[in-house]
Amino acid sequence: MPRAPRQMSLTAAHVERLRREIADPGPQLLEGFRPATDADYEAEVAAMLRTRPPGAFWLFGISSLIWKPETAFDEKRLAIAHGWHRRFCLGWDYRYRGSRETPGVMMALDRGGQCKGMAYRLPEATLKPELDKLIRREMSMVPTAFPWRWIDVVTDEGPVRVLTFPMNRKSARYIGQLSEDELVAMLATARGFRGSMAEYLFQTVSMLESLGVHDRNLWQLQQLVAARIDAQFSE
Repeated sequence: MPRAPRQMSLTAAHVERLRREIADPGPQLLEGFRPATDADYEAEVAAMLRTRPPGAFWLFGISSLIWKPETAFDEKRLAIAHGWHRRFCLGWDYRYRGSRETPGVMMALDRGGQCKGMAYRLPEATLKPELDKLIRREMSMVPTAFPWRWIDVVTDEGPVRVLTFPMNRKSARYIGQLSEDELVAMLATARGFRGSMAEYLFQTVSMLESLGVHDRNLWQLQQLVAARIDAQFSE
């Protein structure tokens, strides 16, 4: 039985301090990238369906897909991915939760360690349209910095092969070299038309804690980000 969530340092009040109404600036392309097209999306979904393993179609989420799933699902299970960990290593977000002035950095699966997330069994009857929605959320630019792949995860009900979107360390968008102080400063200031990075962190840690999942790195980050926001607004 999951234990009661612990009291976070980063709160809804911190998130509210950073809330601003910001217009969508539209696609913010990085050098060497182009916008994904309908043909790109169709090709990716076709490849997913062509390479799917036997049995049910499972999707693995580690951050926003846990607290804001893009797809319908028939079942969900807590799952552990060995050989991968959750990390803020995907830059730069100049649109959704960041801007040119205050860039955002998103979480992705990076190599090493282990990660507990959520596995979703997608409905067969609407699988193609669900994947159409998913790929449009996950791939806005080509080449994608986090190409989908199949990995094995472990659940209480047994092993499952899942679709997920791990980070490509060779991508120009890989910024795993950020120092902790640099990362905290970004998470405490960045915001875009969908909200702030502090909100993204708050929602992810809140949901993980409610599920009984304690990510030590994210727990420390939320403490540091809360302190940084408090300092910003006390100056």
